[in-house]
Amino acid sequence: MDVVLLSRLQFGLTTIYHFFFVPLTIGLTLMVAIMETMYVKKKDEHYQQMAKFWGKLLLINFAMGVVTGIVQEFQFGMNWSTYSRFVGDIFGAPLAIEALFAFFLESTFLGIWIFGWEKLKPALHAACMWIVALASCVSAFWILLANSFMQNPVGYVINNGRAEMDSFLALLTNPHLQLQYPHVIAGGWATAGFFVLGISAINLLKGHNNAFFQKSLKFATVFALIGALVSAGVGHAQGQHLIYEQPMKMAAAEALWETEDPAGLALVASIDEEQGKNNFEIVIPKLLSFMVYNSFDGEVRGIHELQAEMEAKYGAGDYVPPVAVCFWSFRVMVGAGGLMIGLALLAIFLTRKGKEVQCKYSLTAMGLGIALPYLANSGGWILAEMGRQPWIVYGLQTVSEGVSVAVSSTEVLISLVGFALIYTILAVVDVYLLAKFGVRNVKTGAEEV
Repeated sequence: MDVVLLSRLQFGLTTIYHFFFVPLTIGLTLMVAIMETMYVKKKDEHYQQMAKFWGKLLLINFAMGVVTGIVQEFQFGMNWSTYSRFVGDIFGAPLAIEALFAFFLESTFLGIWIFGWEKLKPALHAACMWIVALASCVSAFWILLANSFMQNPVGYVINNGRAEMDSFLALLTNPHLQLQYPHVIAGGWATAGFFVLGISAINLLKGHNNAFFQKSLKFATVFALIGALVSAGVGHAQGQHLIYEQPMKMAAAEALWETEDPAGLALVASIDEEQGKNNFEIVIPKLLSFMVYNSFDGEVRGIHELQAEMEAKYGAGDYVPPVAVCFWSFRVMVGAGGLMIGLALLAIFLTRKGKEVQCKYSLTAMGLGIALPYLANSGGWILAEMGRQPWIVYGLQTVSEGVSVAVSSTEVLISLVGFALIYTILAVVDVYLLAKFGVRNVKTGAEEV
């Protein structure tokens, strides 16, 4: 195992762990802000109680997100220093803005929110959480701006072997960012919705304060459905844009080896990457063309044609990403997203009928549904990052060219094992704390903190 592979594994590990916490923070800050605003407007202490209860779980998640996110920053200088030198003029600006402005704004007002319950007026206290919610979205914007440059480089010039910023406006208006950003934000809403929905369902199964958790469950069902629907809609638009921006990623996600017009959608496939073919597949004719072009006619280029095209443009090399990984991660994302929509609709139907507590099987499904947005988020990011291989900056620098030259495979392996152990411990602690503070009876009244 060489330095490139080990460095990729290390960054992939830290990214997946970190992104377990990010979407929940994005969505839960907004949910808590709305809950507290409802308390301010209606003077209903149940909403204050909800804001405090779910806010405590938000704090646990936020702390874990900070710890896991810091490690990623150091890897750019340690494992990917050649990449950092190449794009530092561009990549460094949004990361600096995110850290110096958005993150500090978010953490400062979260601290005021934590300690200001008895010191601030209710409306001013609620405003603090709205600032936290806005700052978390602003933070995501700058991170995704940097990632979008890696996916679709714009606003740059090459000087002395380095990519230098030529137009900051071009970075801000990157077509990839315009679709990726709302997709991630909506994914955060869905994550928070199913998190609150699932924990409420588990507590109802255990007979804990039915009134409180029924109210939380009803609140979460709408949030979960909106997040899942918006995420699916924007994701569909991303797929249609991808056919022009990164056609190889689209072809890999569908395991489409040969160009087809019209193109069918493979539901399942047995993929032989060495031979460059599918040994077995179940295909719905013309469906891929319809998904891409809104028409049952339309050419979708295959992997072999795109490989030849990229060799002619960039020189000899293997430009095919891991097809099986892309194919199945895409189906995990779409499958989990479909289940989320179905489960949210079921929850809304049961709550409107007042039968959510009576149906134990549906409550169990909602509890298990906590995992669905995490599967969808992880599947989506694996496709986004693995699908652009071998590029670290699409069309400009390959992953093997971006790795640090002064780091040995032994050093990376030791740190990889260390990170894996630490992150596993953190994950266990996180689940323990969420279970301890999330699955329990809730006191009545506004004294719950």
